[in-house]
Amino acid sequence: MRRRSHIITGIAGITALSLLTACGGGQSSVLQAPGAAAASNSRSTQSANSTIRHVLLLSIDGMHAVDLQRFVSSHPQSALASLTSSGVTYTNAHAPYPSDSFPGLLALVTGGHPRSTGVYYDDSFDRALYPPGSNCTSTTGPGTEVVYDESIDRNDTVLDGGGSIDATKLPLAKNGGACTAVYPHSFLRVNTIFEVIKAAGGRTAWTDKHLSYELVNGPSGTGVDDLYTPEIAANGDYTKHFDTIRTYDDLKVLATLKQIDGYDHTGTHVVGTPAIFGMNFQAVSVGQKLLGGGYLDASATPTANLEAELEHTDASIGKMLAELTAKGLRDSTLVIVTAKHGQSPIDPQLRAAVDDGPYGTALAGNLGNGRYQTDDVALIWLQDQRAANVNSALANLRPVAATLHFDQGTVYGPSSLPAGFGSPSDGRTPDIAVEPNHGTIYTSGTKRAEHGGFADDDTHVALLISFPSQQPHVASQAVETTQVAPTILRLLGIERTRLQAVSAEGTPDLPELNIFNSVAH
Repeated sequence: MRRRSHIITGIAGITALSLLTACGGGQSSVLQAPGAAAASNSRSTQSANSTIRHVLLLSIDGMHAVDLQRFVSSHPQSALASLTSSGVTYTNAHAPYPSDSFPGLLALVTGGHPRSTGVYYDDSFDRALYPPGSNCTSTTGPGTEVVYDESIDRNDTVLDGGGSIDATKLPLAKNGGACTAVYPHSFLRVNTIFEVIKAAGGRTAWTDKHLSYELVNGPSGTGVDDLYTPEIAANGDYTKHFDTIRTYDDLKVLATLKQIDGYDHTGTHVVGTPAIFGMNFQAVSVGQKLLGGGYLDASATPTANLEAELEHTDASIGKMLAELTAKGLRDSTLVIVTAKHGQSPIDPQLRAAVDDGPYGTALAGNLGNGRYQTDDVALIWLQDQRAANVNSALANLRPVAATLHFDQGTVYGPSSLPAGFGSPSDGRTPDIAVEPNHGTIYTSGTKRAEHGGFADDDTHVALLISFPSQQPHVASQAVETTQVAPTILRLLGIERTRLQAVSAEGTPDLPELNIFNSVAH
């Protein structure tokens, strides 16, 4: 599961949210909202008959907008089709750059881009932190790779990851005279929707693929009441086969069904259906990547293996909808279907697998103790950020452009980094980003696609907002997945600017929702 990364050392409820659930089986308890919802036009929004008490947020990782459109059209009796019949389908929704799982998920739960969250990848770099085990001392000063994948588990071969994150594998920060481990949640610079909703009195839950997804707890470390993170790399790695990844997703679906029933994810404690909960699905992403999967053509016609993953995921969503109905919760639950990221390339004819070794050779005199990270993008952090060294690195990349397949792509320097990236002076912002030719993936294996890059195939994702009183609608205007978080707060009657990234970036709500039938000053 480890990404291709390299370090070179040296020269190498609507108006007032009066009700949110505290009991299962459709029962509710009083939750006093901290204030009226602030719509993007600065007015509070009211409804005479909408009673959203729960939000079920689902990320079908890898699912493009075209996948959703095609599947609904060809499966009119599907769960996804039923959701579109009472929902707004956004056909021009995009995830942020870079299209990795961490920034993609944080877009959904913070409303911000990496410039606000400070998180660019699950394997990145921070110039202010120290390497694991260094006791915050280093002959080259601070600056270290920051890894938050399965490798930080105590034991990534078992489903519970060995019980916890191994603190000895974490980067370190100097805090006064102390040297402390930096957990994923404390690496995040802004709060999450889980923290905001929990502060308003609502129960929170989330399910994802690594222990490192405790990231969603936010800086407080306590945002999620019921966090379930079965290790996807366990038992020989569930991502190796089309059938085992479905088995893995089924574990998380079962946990979600228990939460709908008012239990925690173990099914042993009655805690109440959460105000916000959800999970990510992995089957579609794996179905896009494995040999024998992916697409047949540029029109995104799925192979039989990918179609099976889509159908299994849809059936899982159908189970959730059926359980919500059985518990009397469907009419009070907002369902959001989207994706942290897409996958590139869709067109199998464009795929070009390239070894990324020439990056290290070309940059050997520039990186210092910096590093580069590749998937279908290359992010480069230099130890020496002076203009002369950056310009030298850019010059040294030019001769290998054809070898590394970015001769028709784009190389971004400090003055031209993509939208959503932070200032070059920020210790986490890459100095250089390389967008290779469309279809290029840096791998020595057989995978058919990858994510992380800036291409439309990477970022143009599914987005569907469904609620029983919502009129079906297709919205074609451009939106971003960052708009999901403030929209959730608006619909729950919580002040949207309580999300720090939303306040800092001015993230708007999603448009064209007509769930509400009246607006008052």
